[in-house]
Amino acid sequence: MPASPDRIALVTGGSGGIGRAVAERLAADGTTVVVHYAGNAGRAEEVVSAITGRGGTAVAMGGDVADSDRVEKLFTEITDRFGGIDVVVNTAGIMLLGPVAEFDLDAFDRMHRTNVRGTFVVSRLAARTLAPGGALINFSSSVIRLQQPGYAAYAATKGAVEAMTLILARELRGRDVTVNVVAPGPTATPLFLDGKDDAAIDALARMSPLERLGEPADIAETVAFLAGPARWVDGQVLYVNGGLA
Repeated sequence: MPASPDRIALVTGGSGGIGRAVAERLAADGTTVVVHYAGNAGRAEEVVSAITGRGGTAVAMGGDVADSDRVEKLFTEITDRFGGIDVVVNTAGIMLLGPVAEFDLDAFDRMHRTNVRGTFVVSRLAARTLAPGGALINFSSSVIRLQQPGYAAYAATKGAVEAMTLILARELRGRDVTVNVVAPGPTATPLFLDGKDDAAIDALARMSPLERLGEPADIAETVAFLAGPARWVDGQVLYVNGGLA
């Protein structure tokens, strides 16, 4: 069944590929969506326009997910405007690749700040704020299982996300708030496609038994399930990758 039309959702990274698909999918269920963005306000407003153009309700709000003061203000702004928050989806993240022996530590710290600290900061506020019946959905990646060379630094950040999320699910015992992780496989987004030639993309597509890349809409369907009807799914990592691993 679809989500209740009076639910409020915050989608971090909501102007990106998967984030946009998630925001639009939740809005299609009647959820009011806050489309969060880090730096590209114009792209976030495009998502808002797409949602409102279909009769949905959405607003764009910006800020650095790793900045605890800004995130606290973001949660306060949403609560003051809409009366509460029911769903938080953390799609905000960056992916930088390279072998461990040569990986730039400044790049590692930058990725850690967004992917790990950012997820922790948002999850921390979600744990304090989400209403009964609410849902927190964080994002990992199927690269943890695939163990591909060049992905160690990125996979390390996603391993941290899985660990913190599954522990938080247990810490929220009795709150009637579900806490889960979605771990996409190769998905046709700008983040994934950047820097890959056609041969590499084709090879990755063939790895799945379904022999294609995932689409952002595939991931958004799983998020919509967790955000709405999946009240008996809690403390889990859902690998959404077409059977890849």
